[in-house]
Amino acid sequence: MSVQPGWYRDPADPSTQRYWDGEGWIGSPLPADAVPPSGPPPPETIAQAPPTVGPPSAVAQAGTPPAAQAGTPPATRAGTPPGPYVGAPPPGTPGGWPPGYALPPPRPHGLPLAPLGARLVARLIDIAILLLLNAAVNGWFVVQWVREISPIFAEAWRRSLAGDRSTEGLPQPDPQTDYLPLAIVLIIAALWLAYEVPALANSGQTIGKRLAGVKVVPLSNEQQLGFGRALRRWNTLGLPVFLWYCFGLGLVLQLVDCGYALVDRPLRQALHDKRALTVVVQVPRQSLRPTTPPSDQHSKTPGGSE
Repeated sequence: MSVQPGWYRDPADPSTQRYWDGEGWIGSPLPADAVPPSGPPPPETIAQAPPTVGPPSAVAQAGTPPAAQAGTPPATRAGTPPGPYVGAPPPGTPGGWPPGYALPPPRPHGLPLAPLGARLVARLIDIAILLLLNAAVNGWFVVQWVREISPIFAEAWRRSLAGDRSTEGLPQPDPQTDYLPLAIVLIIAALWLAYEVPALANSGQTIGKRLAGVKVVPLSNEQQLGFGRALRRWNTLGLPVFLWYCFGLGLVLQLVDCGYALVDRPLRQALHDKRALTVVVQVPRQSLRPTTPPSDQHSKTPGGSE
C-alpha cells in the first residue's frame, strides 16, 4: 500500500514540507508553515529537488534513489523517525499506515512518556505522605472507631471458636459510632484533594512525582493544568474513596483506573488522565552543578587589588 500523493512534512527535515507523488519525494522543499500549491510543485523546482536519503532496507539496488522506487513509503534518513506524523497516518492514506511502517514513540510537548515504574514509585511516595497526614489528622477518629468495634469482634470471635453462632447478647456500639466511618472517609478524601489538586494545578507535580522525575501535562498545550482540569483528574480517582466500605468496591475501581495505563496505547493514559485530557511525561533531571563561578572568586584589578 502506497501513501497517496500530497504535501507532507519532510521526515528528513521537519521544518519543511515536500510533495509525495505516490512513489517518491519530488520538488523543492517549502517551509512547514507555508501554504503549498493545490497540486504538485512546478516542473522547474522538480529538476532542482535533491533526493531524500532512505534507510538501507528501502534501497532496491545500488545507485537507485529511494524516490524512484514505486510503492515505497516516504523515506527517512538513518536515525530519523520514519514518518512525518505521530499517532495518526498521513492525510489521505487509505487503511492507515502502510504495512511495516513503524510509528515513532509519542513525545508530548517534546518530552518522553513517563515509564510505568516511575509513575508507580511516585504514587507510592504520595500514598506514604498521605498516610502520615492521616495519622496526624485522622488518627483520633480511627482510634475511637477501633475502641467501639473491637469488643464486638472479640466476642464474636470467642463464640465462633466455641461453636456458638448466635448473635444475641453481643455488645452494642454507641450510636455515634455509625458516623465515625463516614467522618474518616471524608477526612481521607479532603486531605488527598488538598495535597494533590493544588500541586498539579500549579506545577503538574506532587512531591512524589517531583522525586520520581515525572510530570502531568495537558495534551493540548504546555500551559499549567489549572484547578479545573486538576480537579477533574482527581475526581475520577479520588471519589471512589467513598465506596471503600461497600465491600471494597471503591478500591477495585481505583485499581482498574490506574491499571488501564498498562494496556492503553499509545499514550499510556490511566482513566483519570483520559477524563482530564492529560498525559504523564518524564522530565529531565536538573543539574546539581553550579552554573556561576564561586562567590569567593573575584576578578583582580590591574593594580593587584581585588
